Amino acid sequence: MKVGVFDSGIGGLTVVKSLLENKLFEEIVYFGDTARVPYGIKDKSTIIRYAIEAVEFFKNFELDLIIVACNTVSAYALNEMREVSPCPVIGVVEAGILATANALKDKNSNILILGTKATVNSKAYEIGLKAECFTTLQAKATGLFVPIVEEEIYEGEILDAAFKHYFGNITKPDAVILGCTHFPLITNALKNYFSKDTVFIHSGDAIVEQLQKSFCFDTKYQTTKLEFFASENPESLKAIAKKWLNL
Repeated sequence: MKVGVFDSGIGGLTVVKSLLENKLFEEIVYFGDTARVPYGIKDKSTIIRYAIEAVEFFKNFELDLIIVACNTVSAYALNEMREVSPCPVIGVVEAGILATANALKDKNSNILILGTKATVNSKAYEIGLKAECFTTLQAKATGLFVPIVEEEIYEGEILDAAFKHYFGNITKPDAVILGCTHFPLITNALKNYFSKDTVFIHSGDAIVEQLQKSFCFDTKYQTTKLEFFASENPESLKAIAKKWLNL
């Protein structure tokens, strides 16, 4: 099985890490649109155009599947990607909703959705969770977390100040959806801020859960061929991948 993983930048590497840990694919082709990141502040038509261009890029690789690791693209452009893709396309928003429904049996659970401005404004998570009969939902655009993570700040005063800025009026959640693939890197800090009992929904783990339920994975690949591409500064992406994925 050969999969393409698309993200607006480097955050989708956290999804690749989950795929590698579960040994699901023989080959992974990663494409980060680093020249045009961030997508989270862009309008819908621009996000769709960039997403379709990513599908065109992946047509060079004879893929079995495309995973959209970017929550913003998953929220706005999944259907358009499916229309032009020669292989199935799945996204992290659908997977995150399903993972939340599986993790929480109490439909009155207080769920906090974190994401970029575009992801939160799309209300994609809220629509999906309401369809699963969840009623207590909070959503917060936390765009500052992205540059903080890219500066490799995963704990400490700067992050604590950002938490106070964003979460001062937030009711303590039972579950937090990490609606941006950068955010799993600050999970420990979020647990310390909220509660160790809080359930955290990670896009990479959610995608793995969806794949294992929806596709037949009879083989566990002991080695996976990795290829990394970027629309700008690919060497920087490869260096980050090496660090984040322990390659």
